[in-house]
Amino acid sequence: MHTPVALLLELGIVLTALSLIAAGARRFALTPVPLYLVAGLAVGDGGIAPVPAAREFVDTGAAIGLILLLLTLGLDFTAREFTASLRRHRSSALVDLVLNAIPGAVAGWLFGLDAAGVLALSGATYVSSSGIIARLLGDLRRLGNRETPAVLSVLVLEDFAMAAYLPLLAVVTAGGSWWEALFAVVAATAVVGAAVGASSRWGHHVGRVLSPADAEQVLLRLLGFTLVVAALAEMVHVSAAVGAFLVGLTLTGAAAERARTVLGPLRDLFAAVFFLALGMSADPGQLLPALPAAAVLALITAITKVATGWYAAGREGAGRRGRLRAGSALVARGEFSVVVIGLAATAQDRLAALVTCYVILLAVCGPVLTRLAPTRGVPSRRASERAPGMLDQPRPSTAASAPDPAGSGTRSG
Repeated sequence: MHTPVALLLELGIVLTALSLIAAGARRFALTPVPLYLVAGLAVGDGGIAPVPAAREFVDTGAAIGLILLLLTLGLDFTAREFTASLRRHRSSALVDLVLNAIPGAVAGWLFGLDAAGVLALSGATYVSSSGIIARLLGDLRRLGNRETPAVLSVLVLEDFAMAAYLPLLAVVTAGGSWWEALFAVVAATAVVGAAVGASSRWGHHVGRVLSPADAEQVLLRLLGFTLVVAALAEMVHVSAAVGAFLVGLTLTGAAAERARTVLGPLRDLFAAVFFLALGMSADPGQLLPALPAAAVLALITAITKVATGWYAAGREGAGRRGRLRAGSALVARGEFSVVVIGLAATAQDRLAALVTCYVILLAVCGPVLTRLAPTRGVPSRRASERAPGMLDQPRPSTAASAPDPAGSGTRSG
């Protein structure tokens, strides 16, 4: 068997560099996500040290990383908690859509884009990055906070909205008729609804099959099943991330805890590759002309996302600081906006540069804003010991509880 020396060498150097980046970030109690993105800019096309031999592996690993991030995010919900949270945050979803899609649509109109371009840009400004935010909540140990169910609910509702939006965008970009677009939206919505219903009704059976005693079997069965579901979701034009989230939703209790333990190291590896690939997707030289417009759009939609998080966290009874944490957590954009580029940018050259620059700005600045958001204080020793990993926190309950008198927005108990 031929050993690809260039691939091994480049990949070894990249992974070693990522480990040093992560170690430096942890030393200063920071999340390494923005640094991974900047590293991706440095080693991508047009960067100072491109790694062409490792590119194919990185792109494949990025897809797996997003799936694992959303799978582990689903493990922190039960189907009952999930449906209850969605009912409570229907108005939050509407606020999110109005505040964040409209700026993109207006910007697309001002830039003279056609209907497909306007639709694409509104989607890029609307949806936050589930992958980046899932990692941030774990890194900053906020999965047990009062405002966190609101953040997760907004993310999941956005992902489900993407299940209808992406087929619609594909049809509009291809010049399809209105009835083809309507059929694509209805079909995607029906598939997601059926999947949620099946998860709630028969999820315990799936848990028994995917939870054998042997850790190796847990890893192989769960990862294999999740990848199959993600592939089927993509085949019907529903995001693979939504499919992975639904698999995580089916596992509860001891099965979910075991899955988190087994998947933890693999998830962290491929999550780092995902953020690296997100940075590699941009050519720094092509971004400079679009930087002024992207910066203005990023500033406006960062403010509207903070307003979205403020409203949604208020429905969970969070205080002022908790609302600010929720809003800042939602600022980052990422993977879905990159998908929008892939669907629409072939006919919209200006759109590709604008959205790429916009995503890079918010993918880097979003985690920084989240880290700077007000907190209650340094976590207790017990909390630090019981949460060494990204998602190894207590399962957040979506039941609203009374606000703490200090207004910190941190869940009591």
